[in-house]
Amino acid sequence: MKLNELKPSIGSVKKKFRVGRGTGSGNGKTSGRGQKGQKSRSGYSRAWYSEGGQTPLTRRLPKRGFKNRFREEYTVVNLSTIENLQEDVVTPQVLHGKGLIRINMPLKVLGNGTLTRQVEIHAHGFSRSAEEKINEAKGKVVRL
Repeated sequence: MKLNELKPSIGSVKKKFRVGRGTGSGNGKTSGRGQKGQKSRSGYSRAWYSEGGQTPLTRRLPKRGFKNRFREEYTVVNLSTIENLQEDVVTPQVLHGKGLIRINMPLKVLGNGTLTRQVEIHAHGFSRSAEEKINEAKGKVVRL
């Protein structure tokens, strides 16, 4: 088989239907858009969230709870992940280089897992259990 012998499978390519080409075509004059109105005009496209006068879904659903606008979101790493790394000094840049975190958020270390060696960990936040386990392993906690 050569490149010039390639053809699309039968029925997969359809000819574009040309509208507005005379009344004999069956789609002339108004081109299948019906008479008058917003939908018949050129350039019309309805917003995907538009419900045409009906109260929108977002306003019909009940609002519950409280959302703190000033909440600080962290990207998290567990001690078990740090234990698997062969690094003595762990910083957000090291973790980002290994593809474990995104660098655009502050880093928090959580205490899931165990730490068996001395590691110096640089992060923006530490859970209480993580800090205890790092100190038990004679490691160092550095807050950024």
